[in-house]
Amino acid sequence: MKAKVKLLDMYSGRYSVLINEGDAKREKLHADDLVRIEAGKKTVYGSVVMSNLVSEGEIGLSSDILQLHHFSEGEVVTVFPGGTPESVRYIKKKMNGEKLRKVEIEAIVRDIVDRKLRDIEISAFVTSLEINGLDMDEIAALTIAMAETGDMLDIDRKPIMDVHSIGGVPGNKTNILVVPIVAAAGLTIPKTSSRAITSAAGTADVVEVFANVSFSLDEIKRIVEKVGACLVWGGALNLAPADDITIKAERALSVDPTGLMLASIMSKKYAMGSQYVLIDIPTGKGVKVETVDQARALARDFIELGKRLGQYVEVAITYGGQPIGHTVGPALEAREALSALMTGTGPGSLIEKATGLAGVLLEMGGVAPAGTGKKMAKEILESGKAWEKMKEIIEEQGGDPNIKPDEIPVGDKTYTFTATASGYVTAIDNRAITAMARSAGAPEDKGAGIELYVKVGEKVKEGDPLFTIHAETEARLDQAIVFARRTEPVRIEGMVLQRIGNI
Repeated sequence: MKAKVKLLDMYSGRYSVLINEGDAKREKLHADDLVRIEAGKKTVYGSVVMSNLVSEGEIGLSSDILQLHHFSEGEVVTVFPGGTPESVRYIKKKMNGEKLRKVEIEAIVRDIVDRKLRDIEISAFVTSLEINGLDMDEIAALTIAMAETGDMLDIDRKPIMDVHSIGGVPGNKTNILVVPIVAAAGLTIPKTSSRAITSAAGTADVVEVFANVSFSLDEIKRIVEKVGACLVWGGALNLAPADDITIKAERALSVDPTGLMLASIMSKKYAMGSQYVLIDIPTGKGVKVETVDQARALARDFIELGKRLGQYVEVAITYGGQPIGHTVGPALEAREALSALMTGTGPGSLIEKATGLAGVLLEMGGVAPAGTGKKMAKEILESGKAWEKMKEIIEEQGGDPNIKPDEIPVGDKTYTFTATASGYVTAIDNRAITAMARSAGAPEDKGAGIELYVKVGEKVKEGDPLFTIHAETEARLDQAIVFARRTEPVRIEGMVLQRIGNI
C-alpha cells in the first residue's frame, strides 16, 4: 500500500509503525506484524501498531525509527508485509538445543540490527542461549558478526589497552580510577561501558553524573588521540549494535547468558581496536560467578576467544563477596570515585582493586616491569597524576574539570538502618544491596542508592548505623525500606553462631 509519512514525537523502543485500523483491515495487517517500508533506496522494518492517531492513507513513524532513517513529513512510501525472516528458523533450531552454523548466526545478527526480528523473537533467541548455551565456535562467530555489523574504530595511538568487569558486585566504580591511572602512565585506553543491566549502576551511569558519555566515533577518536583515554557509553555508538538490542531483552528477562556475555564484551573490544584486554571476574557469594573454579573456566573462555580475535587477553579473578567501597548508585559512586582520585586515598577495597587491575595493565602495556605494576599504579594515584588526567578526560567530555565530589547532588529522601543487636558483620548480601538500590530508583534516578557504613568482619554495637538508603522521591524510599525489611542486607551475629545441646 502507498501511504504518506507522519512523523511522531514518540519513542517506543520497538520501531513502531502506526497504521490506521481501516488500512490495516484492508491490507490484512495485525498488531505487531512486521512491515517493510520502502522509499527510493531506503528500506526500514517496523512493528505494526493499529491506531486512529493516523488517518487512512497515512503511516506514523516513531522517533526511534527516525533516529536511524531520515523521512520527511508527507513523504510517500510503500508499505509491504514483512513476512517471517529465515533467521526465525535458526532461532528455533537453537531453542531445540542444536548447534548453529556461522552463516546462521550471521543471519540472526544481521536481522536483529535491521530490525527484521521483533522484540518477542529477540527474547526467544536470548532465552534459548540462556537455556542451551553456545560453544566456542558459535561464540566466536557471534562476536565477529556483532562487531562487523557495526562501526569499527581506528585510533592512531598504540598500543590500545582495555579493561572490563563482568559485573555482579555492587559499587564497582573501579574503572573510573583504572582508566586515568593507565592513561597517566602514557598508555591509550578508550573505555566504552554499558549502562546497568541488572546492577544499580554501570560505569556509564556513574560517569554521566559529571560528564557527557554519548559521543560519535569521530568525537571519541579526537578525545582519545588528545588525552589518551575516554569513559563513554558504548550504546551511543554504532559499535556492535546487536548487543545493545539484545541487552534490552536480557534486562527484561533478568538473564545474562554466558555465551552472549562473552560475545557482548569482546565484540565491543574488537570494534574498538583493543590489542590488550584485561577481564575482571569478581568471584564470591551473590555475584555472577560464585566459585574460583567457575571463574577459571570462564577465564579460559575469554582467553581462547581473544586468541580467535587476534587479541591478547589476561584475566584477573577478584574478590566479589561484598560491595566495593561504601557506595552503590550513580551519584553516590561518582562522589566516592572522584574523591579517591582527588585525594589519592579511599576505601581499601576500592583502592586495592583499582591499583591491582591498573597494575596488570601497566605490565601488559610494557611500561612497568613484571611484578611492579601495582606499586607504580599506587604512585600515580597518590601523586595526583591520575586526578590530573581525569580532569582532562572530564573537560574533553564536556564536564566541569574543577568539580568537587561533595557538589554532586544525591537523593535527599533518606532512611538509615541501625544494628538491632551488638555483634560482628558476618555477611553483606550483594543481591539484596543491588535490589534495594534499584528499589530506591537507581540507576534511572541518579541520586538514588545505598551508603554503607560497615564491612564484613567489623564489630558493631546495638544502634550503630549500618546503611542509609537515598532516594529522590518518598514513594521510592518507602519501596526500598519495605524491601530492606523483608530481606537481610547486612547480617549481624555474635561470635557464637549456634548452640547445640547434648542429644
